[in-house]
Amino acid sequence: MRLTDCYNFHDFRRMAKQRLPGPIFDYIDGAADDEVTYRRNTAAFENCDLVPDVLRGVADVDMSVTVMGQKLAMPVYCSPTALQRLFHHQGERAVAAAAAKYGTMFGVSSLGTISLEEARQISSGPQVYQFYFHKDRGLNREMMARAKTAGVQAMMLTVDSITGGNRERDKRTGFSIPFKLNLAGMTQFAIKPSWAIGWLTHERFALPQLESHVKMDGGALSISRYFTEMLDPSMSWNDVAEMVQAWGGQFCLKGIMSVEDAKRAVEIGCTGIVLSNHGGRQLDGSRSAFDQLAEIVDAVGDRIDVMMDGGVQRGTHVLKALSLGAKAVGLGRYYLFPLAAAGQPGVERALETMRTEIERGMKLMGCTSVSQLTRRNLRFRA
Repeated sequence: MRLTDCYNFHDFRRMAKQRLPGPIFDYIDGAADDEVTYRRNTAAFENCDLVPDVLRGVADVDMSVTVMGQKLAMPVYCSPTALQRLFHHQGERAVAAAAAKYGTMFGVSSLGTISLEEARQISSGPQVYQFYFHKDRGLNREMMARAKTAGVQAMMLTVDSITGGNRERDKRTGFSIPFKLNLAGMTQFAIKPSWAIGWLTHERFALPQLESHVKMDGGALSISRYFTEMLDPSMSWNDVAEMVQAWGGQFCLKGIMSVEDAKRAVEIGCTGIVLSNHGGRQLDGSRSAFDQLAEIVDAVGDRIDVMMDGGVQRGTHVLKALSLGAKAVGLGRYYLFPLAAAGQPGVERALETMRTEIERGMKLMGCTSVSQLTRRNLRFRA
C-alpha cells in the first residue's frame, strides 16, 4: 500500500499496520479493558445529523479559529501524544513541521521524544506543552519553567491519567518501554524489517523532558512504572490552582468530562479545557467527549475555551463538534497512523485531507466561517 492510496483514516491505519510491528501498532490502536469507550468515541458522531443550508454564497470559506489566545488556520490541532519516534524515526519533528505548514497547533508531551526547545525551533506556530502532575513538586516547577524559557504559550495538564489504564493488548504482547517483549511480540518485530532498520539506523530513543528521571536503558524506570510511581494520585484542585497561578498565562486541563469539573476549572483561572477520555485508553465505559460537549458548553462555554478530542476521523465530525460549541478539535490517532506509515509526508497528507474535508463540508453546510456553525444545523437521533 502506498501513501497516494490513502484517502481517509482507515487507509492510513491499514498502511501503519502493514509497516509497524504488531506490539507497536497495538499500542497506538488499543485502548482500555473491552475498548467500549474507544469504539463509542467515533460512534457518538453517527447519532448526530447535519442539516445544511443552501444558496448562501460560499465561494470563500474562512476555517480559522482562535483558541487559548492562538490563531489556528483550521479548527483542528495535533494533540500531544507520547513516544512518537517509536512509531517513525522522525517522530515529533514530522508533526511539528506538518502542523507549522498547515498553520495549526501541535503539542509536545512530557513523554515526547524530542525536546521542547527543538520543537520550538522547528515551528514558531501555536504550540502547547502537555505535562503530568508528579509527586516531585520540584519537577513540576522545573517543567513549567523550562516551557516558559522555551517560549511555549500554553500549558496543558492531563488530569485523567493519575494511574495507567488497563491496556490488555499491551499485556498480551509484553509491550513496554524499555522493550520486554514475550516470544509472540518478538516474532512480530522480526517480520517487519523496515521498521527495525529505521529504529536501528537513527539516533537512540530518548525522553528529553524526563531524561534525568526516566532512563531508557532499563535500569532506572520503565514507562509503566513512571505512571505508577512518579505520578501523584493525590493531585487536587488546590494543587492545580497553584500551578495555574504560577504559570500566569494560558493554562488548559485535558481530561475534563463533567460539568462540575468544568466549572471548577473556570473558578481556578484556567483558560481552556479539553473534553477527553484519553482516546478510551483510561476508564473504559466512560462517556464520549462529543456526548458531553453540549452540556459543558452550555455551562461554561462563555467563560473558557472548550475543546474536545476522541474518535475524530472525518471533517464532518469536526463540523458537528464546532456546531455544538467546541472552539477546536484535537486529533490523535488520526495523525499518528499516517506518521507511522510515512513520516512527515504522511502527517501532511492527513492534515491536507482533513483541511479539504472541513472546507468542503462548510461549503455544503452553507457556512463561510466557523462562527456560522450552530446547533440549528444539527439534529440528534433518538
